[in-house]
Amino acid sequence: MATIQMKVSPEDLSQVPKGGEKIPEPGIMVIFGASGDLTKRKLFPALFHLDQANLLPKEFAIVGVARRPLGDEFAADMREGIVESGVEQSDPKLANFVNQISYYALKFDDAAGYAGLKAELDRIAKEKGIGNDRLFYLATAPEYFAPIIENLGAQGMAQPENARVGVVIEKPFGHDLDSARELNHQVNAVFHENQVFRIDHYLGKETVQNILVFRFANGIFEPIWNRNFIDHVQITAAETLGIEGRGPFYEKAGALRDVLQNHVMELLSFVAMEPPSSFDAEGVRREKLKVWQAIPNVPILNAVRGQYGPGVIDGKRVVGYRDEERVDPQSGTETYAAVRLQIENWRWAGVPFYLRAGKRMKKRATEITIQFKQPPLLIFNRLQSSGPCQEIQPNVISIRIQPDDGIALRFGAKVPNTPGMAVCPVNMDFDYAQAFGKSSANGYERLLLDAMLGDQTLFSHREGVETTWGLYTPILEAWADKKPEVFPNYFAGSWGPECADHLLERGGHAWRNKVGKPE
Repeated sequence: MATIQMKVSPEDLSQVPKGGEKIPEPGIMVIFGASGDLTKRKLFPALFHLDQANLLPKEFAIVGVARRPLGDEFAADMREGIVESGVEQSDPKLANFVNQISYYALKFDDAAGYAGLKAELDRIAKEKGIGNDRLFYLATAPEYFAPIIENLGAQGMAQPENARVGVVIEKPFGHDLDSARELNHQVNAVFHENQVFRIDHYLGKETVQNILVFRFANGIFEPIWNRNFIDHVQITAAETLGIEGRGPFYEKAGALRDVLQNHVMELLSFVAMEPPSSFDAEGVRREKLKVWQAIPNVPILNAVRGQYGPGVIDGKRVVGYRDEERVDPQSGTETYAAVRLQIENWRWAGVPFYLRAGKRMKKRATEITIQFKQPPLLIFNRLQSSGPCQEIQPNVISIRIQPDDGIALRFGAKVPNTPGMAVCPVNMDFDYAQAFGKSSANGYERLLLDAMLGDQTLFSHREGVETTWGLYTPILEAWADKKPEVFPNYFAGSWGPECADHLLERGGHAWRNKVGKPE
């Protein structure tokens, strides 16, 4: 198949508005699990990016909380993480930012220790002239979510008077429907729902937020964004990485819990939702929830799983999942999951949605593919001659979330200087980095700022979490009752197991495996 490349760029970047962002009130961010990798690689670089953009208040402090007695080493380690993210050592703001960092050692299940934490926060607030605004970030293992929240409530830190207090909770938020409901009950016993920020870092990505702009700010796409014109939708979240030493975690999680139930379902909701009445938390969440509630139970035949064996990634041999560190040699945990969903509403009735997520895949790519129906009469197919374009290809919109952020539109065009009417597909490609320049942002900047401002638009509501778990828990239970007969069933460096190909073939479709930026 021949592909001709066409470039697209903004018409006038000089018209891009500058500034206008709100700045949070003075406050303290408290990060539980601060000695972990997430804090150093993502949270502190994101906070510093906000400071560089003058989006943090002058009276601001960050307190890391973890079990180990790190003391002054903590701030120095976080500084190293910021520099490793691409910030210059000589950045004039770096030293002052690091001076805002402190550390408090605490065992998360030690109720007595929270009185000391409260006293330390009060001391910092008095010293720096900060009020009672607090944002508690739970970057810990899930088993500590409930005890931390309970102890914050017991010490009166969850509901102070005349102050904004919130809690950010990392995924996984539960491991099935019952556990998610129980965790929601524990959280809402201490914090009101408008204080709770269930975070999914995918929603911090500009390309994810741009899905709504692409659909609702452009008059040429929304009229054809429905069952009358769209044949099917594919969402792929593929990684070349394995489990990176997280054997015990992944053995309990698996691909369906780790990626499909949260990240991919968020992407699905942005693709399928109706236009919200306004771009605020209530409007957006309401429309997302309607999408998930319109999905009927998934027949077990429409869900497939896989596990990678040994293979080759980027020219290097890698071991299979069962040979990874701290993994059961007979493990039945899936490292690949794919489902076929239907959305039973007026816009999407009859349009299949295919979702897949996998580790050790051929290419790292998160992409949404919208494939349109063919014209009713393919008159040019009758005129085709031999050559690279044997039949007319369907129109496709590809939204690349990562790594090559952008949007491509595939359509047919006559090949010049050839006899007859040979039609080849061409790609009109918009690349974020080429259009707007590369960004060092990691996606947490937007989410952290919104949480400090109390804006829940890009965060999950308890109803949404429970609804998506309700869709996937029956599949997890069925898989738990019947261990896979053949694992591993795909090679590392491939596009997954054959059973995933059969899932689409039954509907007359095939995975779009040329994911990523058009060549």
